[in-house]
Order: sequence, then C-alpha cells, then structure tokens
Amino acid sequence: MKRRQFLNAATAMAAGGSLMAVPAQAQDPKGQPAKDAQAFGPAKPEAFSFETLAKIAEDRATRVYKQPVSELVGSFADLNYDKYRAIRFKRDRDPWAESDRFGIDLLSPGMIFYEPVQINLVRGGMPQPIPFDPSMLEFDPSHFPEGADLETVGNMGWSGFRVRTFLNRPGVMDEFLVFQGASYFRAVARNTLYGLSARGLAIKTGSPDGEEFPLFTDFWIHEPEQHADTVRIHAVLDSKSATAAFQFDVTPGAVTMVRTRMALFPRVDLRETGIAPLTSMFWFSPASRRAVDDYRPACHDSDGLQMQTGAGQSLWRGLMAPRTLQISGFVDKDPKGFGLVQRARDFETYQDAEAMYHMRPSAWIQPEGDWGEGEVRLVEIPVENEFNDNIVSYWAPKDPLVRGQRHEFRYRLSFAALPPSDLPLAKVRQVRSGRSINVETTRSFIIDFDLGLFRETLPQFQVQSSTGRIVHAYLKPLVEQNVLRLAFEFEPGREQVAELQAKLTTEDGVALSETWLTRWTA
Repeated sequence: MKRRQFLNAATAMAAGGSLMAVPAQAQDPKGQPAKDAQAFGPAKPEAFSFETLAKIAEDRATRVYKQPVSELVGSFADLNYDKYRAIRFKRDRDPWAESDRFGIDLLSPGMIFYEPVQINLVRGGMPQPIPFDPSMLEFDPSHFPEGADLETVGNMGWSGFRVRTFLNRPGVMDEFLVFQGASYFRAVARNTLYGLSARGLAIKTGSPDGEEFPLFTDFWIHEPEQHADTVRIHAVLDSKSATAAFQFDVTPGAVTMVRTRMALFPRVDLRETGIAPLTSMFWFSPASRRAVDDYRPACHDSDGLQMQTGAGQSLWRGLMAPRTLQISGFVDKDPKGFGLVQRARDFETYQDAEAMYHMRPSAWIQPEGDWGEGEVRLVEIPVENEFNDNIVSYWAPKDPLVRGQRHEFRYRLSFAALPPSDLPLAKVRQVRSGRSINVETTRSFIIDFDLGLFRETLPQFQVQSSTGRIVHAYLKPLVEQNVLRLAFEFEPGREQVAELQAKLTTEDGVALSETWLTRWTA
C-alpha cells in the first residue's frame, strides 16, 4: 500500500557515531595508572549494556541538537515508491547467516528515508559498526535497466533494518519486525500482516505548534545465541526536546512480544509527551461513514481503543475519522493496559482482497511498575483516504517530565490478532450508526455485545450522554448472530459535541460488559 507518508520529512537526524567498547586503563595497587599495564595483564573490555546506552543518551542531552540531512545521490536519488521497493538486501550478505533461527536485512536509503542510521552488531558483548555498503544491495533490472551507480554513494548510511524468523511456514524466513523512519517500528505475529505502527516517543502530537518527530539515530543489534527465541535491540533516540535509551527484547510467535525499557533525558521540561505511542489508520466503518463512496463496508487498520484502567474498568472507544481534529483524554492512575485493536477479524467486514484488513494485528501496551497519574490520550485526524495514518494513542503523564532528570518507563508491547483479556465481561462486537428514520435530527445507534453470558436472563443497561437526550433505548437478543443488541436514539438538540457511553449491568449496577464510549460531533 502506498501510504505511511504521515511521518515523512518532518525531521532529520542528529549525527551520532557508533560506540566501541574501550578497555579500562590498568592501575597499580595504589590506584595510579600502571607504568607497565602488561604487568597486571590485559584489561577486560566492558560488555555493552543498557546502562552503557543510557550514558550515551544522557551525554547527548547535554549537547545542542543538530539536524543534518543526508544527501541522496546516485541510484538512491529521486526514487518513487516502486523504484525504492526494487532495491533489496542480498540475503547471502546476512550478518546472521549462521543463526539457526533469525536473519537480518539492512534497509537502503531513498524516497522519504533520507536520515542516515548507524547500525552496530553486538557479538559477545562487543559492538561492531556496519558501514553503509551498496554492494550488499541488489537492484531490480526492470527498474534499473542501466544498472546501479555504486560509486557515487556519499555518506548516506542505512535507513533501518528488518528481522526475519520461521514464523508461518517451516523453512521460510518471514520478516516479523522492521525499524525504519523517525522512531517508527512495526511487528507482526503469526498469521497477521503489517498494519499499525509503534513509536519510541511522541512529542506535541496534535499541538497547534506542530508535532516533533524524534529519531532513532543508532542501533545495537545483539546477535542471538543458537536456539534463542528472543532478539535484543538497543537504540538511541534523539530530538530537539529529548534523548532516550531503549532496550527492546523481541520474541516472535502467535503473539509477538516486545518487552521495552526506556530511559528518557529531556532537554526541556516535557509537557506534551506521549509514552508508548501507537499510530494507525481509520477511514470508515458502519458506525462512521460520512459521505464515503466506496464498495467496501469498512476500511481501517484498527477499529477501537481498548483500555483497562488502574481501577479495573474495561473501556472500548470506537475510532472515527472526524471532520476536525479531535483529541480525547481518559484520565487514569497506573493503567493496567491499553492499545489500538482490530476487533473485526472476518473478511466479509472489509471485502478487500488486496489490503486484507482482517489480518492486520492489534497492539497492546501493558505497563510494568507504577506509571502514576496521567491519561490515555487518543488523537483522531481528519482523513479522506486510506493512504495516511490518522490515529495516535499514547500515555500522557500528568506532571511534566523535568529537564536534567532521568525518567524511566517499562512496558510490554504485544502484537497479535487480539489483545489478551483477563476480565469476564461481554465485549462490543459491532457498532452501527445512522440518521433516524423517525426524526431527521436524531441519530440511531446500534451496539452489539457478546450474547454468551446472557442466554438465560437479560441484563440491565445504562446509556448516558454528556449533552442532548437518550430516547427509545432497548435490548434485543439475536440468538443466531450470538449478539445482544442495545439500540437507542440520541437527540442532540442544538449541541455540537456529545460524549456517549453505554454498558450492560446487574440490577445493582455492577458492570457485566465493557463500557462503550464514543464522541458524537454535529
């Protein structure tokens, strides 16, 4: 798909050299440098670790941020989408060719990827840089009939990398993880296709001052031991407002787990910061389909924001493509989990045999430790097609992240068809909305919950709106469809915006379903 242009040329990277481990200087018994270091034997080099990385990031935070742009020259200049895809990494140049489970591809500069990235391989705890070498790439002759210009390469650097493993079929190494562009990365689980993206950090998303896009400037990719099931990746992030050190421990499978650790060093007091950001695309669905002339019933990479609050409440906020920028905040303390989810998993929902939206993964953030007070924030950007990401979610701390201090966050990021759920609550299966057949200014809402828990006795329900009026609300079981339908009409009156919510309950008001949320706009 020719999209994901959302990140494009908003930033350029700060230059950063690779780190080579330096042996400690030998000392005599009194603590002074030895005149003859060999008298004490060779110093043992220090293995590369997260704290090594944190020191690099902390040091960078004390320096002025620079934004050099690498000039794309030769065969890497003026590439369109198809021509860029015609440049591939040679599989016989795989640095992990001897691995029994993993492989790695280095990615070419070109098109929108003009920020050089320094890539280092770590073997036995010692990092080794991999300089940009165009001879490691092959150029499809159908797009490069005169061959490639490998002499005029300049100092471009790699643009990123992807990692492969035996994910879906024996003997076939599928890619399951890619880091490329700003601080974006994507992953897939078994039997899913690339869809939404994760990011290292979000700064000023949705701000009228314009968003700041931090960059991963350096990577240290640790060569896995034989029979290992996890790949460790270290990365340094840099931007005008902050630097950060990241550790990603990635385990592919039916659920691809990315266990993440971040040490953040602000250059300024950060007041609009997104921790564990996710970026996706939502164009339309049966519940949000204004003036869309398309043969498909729905078109999106994610259809909702799912949340489990620190108090144990389960929330579902359906996504929309609004006419104006919409920012929603869900206040919480020590959240248990949140993520962007593709809940509709049937082909019939989309009828798209090319994009295969029913196979796009969901992404779930599970914080480790206490994150304190803040909010899960959702940004929805107007969009007129499926070629741009327009949905962003992240955790926004309540208090500013203070300049000159180290701020650490840890979380588990899982990519899978659906996120894990430990709460025995009915989930929202589908939502539909449209103009009422009775009154033109009234909206009809249809919410289908799982029927499984309510085959014997119907529950109670609660429907609320922040403004306007709810009328004609009722429940109806649809046994053949295995859903319990909650239907109601919303009369907005002269209001322009309203927050709606609904849930199934016991007679005492105890929740039997997740709480459905949406924002209605005139």
